[in-house]
Amino acid sequence: MSLLSTLMTSPKPLPAPSRYTVFNGYFYLSFGVMALIWPGMAQTLFREAPFAGREDGMMRVVGLLLMVVGWLYVFAGRTGERSVVAASVIDRLLIPAALLPLILTGVLPHLLSVFAVVDPALGIGAWMLLRKS
Repeated sequence: MSLLSTLMTSPKPLPAPSRYTVFNGYFYLSFGVMALIWPGMAQTLFREAPFAGREDGMMRVVGLLLMVVGWLYVFAGRTGERSVVAASVIDRLLIPAALLPLILTGVLPHLLSVFAVVDPALGIGAWMLLRKS
């Protein structure tokens, strides 16, 4: 089986928690592509101060990391495994503990506060779907 055909294999139909994880993966992928292509979105959308040094490079790295996370969520969700969804709940609940201190001290842009709020909210949504299924 080729790599591409292996990537395209997915159990049908996917359970709701897995479809939710795939959808979340597309959200992360989209946001990551936007940060990679347009690092100045931090200033435009979140009124961040202009970059003083090479922060645009950092934003591109953040975008790349979000793309990787999104890619993994899309394909992990496509497995249909409940354990993947459960693991994503735990990592998402830890995100604010890592991001908030760095955002509040000015080390990271306020743009990332979106993920300090949205990530745990999406994780709780996945948890609720897991409990229902």
